Amino acid sequence: MITKEEWLEARDQAWEMLKKAGIVLTPEELERLEVADFGLQELKTIGLEVMTYVNTDRVCAKEIIMFPYQICPEHLHPQVGDQPGKEETFRCRWGEVRLFVPGSVTEPSLAKLPAKRAKNFKVKHQVILHPGEQYTLNPGTWHWFQAGPEGAIVSEFSTHSTDEFDIFTDQDIKRIPEIK
Repeated sequence: MITKEEWLEARDQAWEMLKKAGIVLTPEELERLEVADFGLQELKTIGLEVMTYVNTDRVCAKEIIMFPYQICPEHLHPQVGDQPGKEETFRCRWGEVRLFVPGSVTEPSLAKLPAKRAKNFKVKHQVILHPGEQYTLNPGTWHWFQAGPEGAIVSEFSTHSTDEFDIFTDQDIKRIPEIK
């Protein structure tokens, strides 16, 4: 759970990063910006700032804003009803994002993990995305990602998003943000 003050601070920092990248949001979109701390109260380390532009029965488009070294924790998008799970493409717009997916362990890894949660990050094949580079994940693929030293902005294009059903390796996580 985060406070309204923490939400405002994160929103304003995300807005500054978007402006720096030349990405424009309307005032209404800025008010809808999601600040997700995953219920861990470690927003600067594990968290996301997300602007969802559209999420229909068929498609979803988002901007994911990440502060320096901020992590989206390891998870997968499971089948929900008759839908096979979310297929998603990440396109780096600004900064650097380090995406970790199944495959051979990448050495050296650029991941900077908090010691107390490191056991919850099992996939270790690293894909580094710079502006203009993208990567597509199939439904049901375990993955996590971390911003580089300047932070990152990633456009996500996917099938219908059902993030509330995501499965995380860290059992302490609550996907839907709570603001007190």
